[in-house]
Amino acid sequence: MKEEVSICWLRRDLRLHDNVALYHALKSDEKVILLFIFDTDILNKLPDRRDSRVAFIHESLATINQHLNEYGSSVYILQGSPLEAFEKLNNQFTIKQVFANHDYEPYAIKRDSEVSDFAKEKKILFNTYKDQVIFEKSEVMKKDGTPYTVFTPYSKIWKQQYLQAALTEYPSEELLANLYQCQTFDFPSLSAIGFEETSSDIAKPKVQDELIRHYNKTRNFPATAGTSRLGVHLRFGTVSIRQMVKRAHSLSETWLNELIWREFFMMILYHFPAVENNAFRKKYDAIQWRNNEDDFKLWCEGRTGYPLVDAGMRQLNETGWMHNRVRMVVASFLTKHLLIDWRWGEAYFAQKLLDYDLAANNGNWQWAAGCGCDAAPYFRVFNPSLQAKKFDPKLDYVKRWIHEYREDYLPPMVNHEFARKRALAVYKEAM
Repeated sequence: MKEEVSICWLRRDLRLHDNVALYHALKSDEKVILLFIFDTDILNKLPDRRDSRVAFIHESLATINQHLNEYGSSVYILQGSPLEAFEKLNNQFTIKQVFANHDYEPYAIKRDSEVSDFAKEKKILFNTYKDQVIFEKSEVMKKDGTPYTVFTPYSKIWKQQYLQAALTEYPSEELLANLYQCQTFDFPSLSAIGFEETSSDIAKPKVQDELIRHYNKTRNFPATAGTSRLGVHLRFGTVSIRQMVKRAHSLSETWLNELIWREFFMMILYHFPAVENNAFRKKYDAIQWRNNEDDFKLWCEGRTGYPLVDAGMRQLNETGWMHNRVRMVVASFLTKHLLIDWRWGEAYFAQKLLDYDLAANNGNWQWAAGCGCDAAPYFRVFNPSLQAKKFDPKLDYVKRWIHEYREDYLPPMVNHEFARKRALAVYKEAM
């Protein structure tokens, strides 16, 4: 006779503490199997078998598994499509309930709908919870019930609701004795999943209060370690957003605003899923992009002749991360100076960024291109030389990433003033 169990399905919540779905699962009547699925629908589209994001997920799961072993349990890892995984589980166990946290990307919504239908057919309860955001979907809306498309009024209401919400944390880590007792689940190596061993080189999330407190003064200077570097941890849920927001609220409104921007873009993607492939402001789809492949290659390789742009792209290519201020500069350069479709840049970032998040990546690229919600106006064109003088005056950042930098560095591939006027003309024509 098959054993009765509940399943807690980890996705973007790779932690044992303050995990809403895990908390509710461990309070259910059945012993809980902690499940992670290496989803081949996603993995098969990755171009590089040395993907550091997959390595980071594997490392995070290994840490969780080690902790579970102390309770006589282990993570159950499966590979394939989510439906295949649940069919296999359903053959092994009598699944009474599935617990998972919400995900808001179009693919994830479709995936969860399919698994929910399967669960319903098999008379399995499918429970989902809000976990990776403070406010989701339609929880922060205008008085007329429509979603905000401008950040400032959204953030104002978000903060008002946060103060009134009295949010609690979920001590899931205190209930681990309710896990399914089993040491027989094999923990696969990275190579068994089809990826090569590689260090993810992602620091553990240890953000000092002092850094957050001075975030507004340090965040714009790329040579300074003045940002939290928590993007990848928020993306995969190795930290609790409730705990991070609580710290931000007491230490830095500037940092809190960054966390709210994250939720704003998630809300936009949820309500306007067409932005995944189209401009939020539809008229901007009429822009006649130059889309010169040679120019794009120079941008990708960090050989544009603008030191700040090139340093940023080289940092991205070498480490999978780029300083936030520099991300704005390189995105503006690609879309305005080179008149290359923002979707090309977005796709390149999606391939390279360790902290890649569809909603944030899409929202920020559309912001830079001037075609998104709450976008920088199209006539705002960053001058990369002035940005370098303002935010990297001693060229410390530039020299760190451009090893061959000297006074007679590469000539600029395009003159700034010429490019600015050309961009304004092309954008204006599309309006």
